[in-house]
Amino acid sequence: MTTTPAQNGPGSPDSSRDPKALYGGTSSRRITVRDIAAAKARGEKWPMLTAYDAMTASVFDEAGIPVLLVGDSMGNCHLGYESTVPVTMDEIAVLSAAVVRGTKRALIVADLPFGSYQEGPVQALRSATRLIKETGAGAVKLEGGERSAEQIKLLVEAGIPVMAHIGLTPQSVNAFGGYPVQGRGEEAAQQLLRDAKAVQDAGAFSVVLELVPAELAAEVTRALHIPTVGIGAGAECDAQVLVWTDMAGMTPGRVPRFVKQYAQLREVLGGAARAFAEDVVDGAYPAPEHAFH
Repeated sequence: MTTTPAQNGPGSPDSSRDPKALYGGTSSRRITVRDIAAAKARGEKWPMLTAYDAMTASVFDEAGIPVLLVGDSMGNCHLGYESTVPVTMDEIAVLSAAVVRGTKRALIVADLPFGSYQEGPVQALRSATRLIKETGAGAVKLEGGERSAEQIKLLVEAGIPVMAHIGLTPQSVNAFGGYPVQGRGEEAAQQLLRDAKAVQDAGAFSVVLELVPAELAAEVTRALHIPTVGIGAGAECDAQVLVWTDMAGMTPGRVPRFVKQYAQLREVLGGAARAFAEDVVDGAYPAPEHAFH
């Protein structure tokens, strides 16, 4: 794998980029959902990554990533759970606040975890209000298409921007029996289209399409006036998102087919830890220059 350095971040001297661009633009203020809508109108593609702590988030923010998702994927890659299902509101709130504190420009989207909105619109509003008030996040994300439309509608009416999530919805792993591709076959494809239009009509400012055939994701993208964010959904989506530990090579073992690893940080950190340990054992650290007198 090749490590590619960040280029054309905010303020980069690339005259070919639109100064209003989400990635590579010159504005240093917080990105908002109005900026996301404008990018769709311009036909601009943009990147999104997950983040779960202030320091990592600051790195991505400095690299110019315009949208950071404090995803319930933290369950798998940060908290040691086997799925996203056990993640709690308290955990989302603490880590979302950390990500907000670590950033200056990125739009921070906080996930609504399993059990925090399924009861209905009132529960969803109560949960989303807590995240917005306690963390400073600029938007929330929830899973589901037609089944979550009423929740989205109430949140948007209350002034809370919502990113929807359809296709493979990880909180439904027990119902799916795993993580299968969604939208295959005519009936499933039509349902996905209905879900996409339902969340758009309810007021969502964007929609994540996860594990969806590329041709279907392209059709959904053409049919909507809100941006689609692909993850395992082909190249025609308006934006692309990856879990950062997958993207940077921190995840052990096999990663999903749609993941491209841009670094091998697990090897780098492991090497640094071993070098430190060997220096301590050999008496090479701390050296005289590391001591106080």
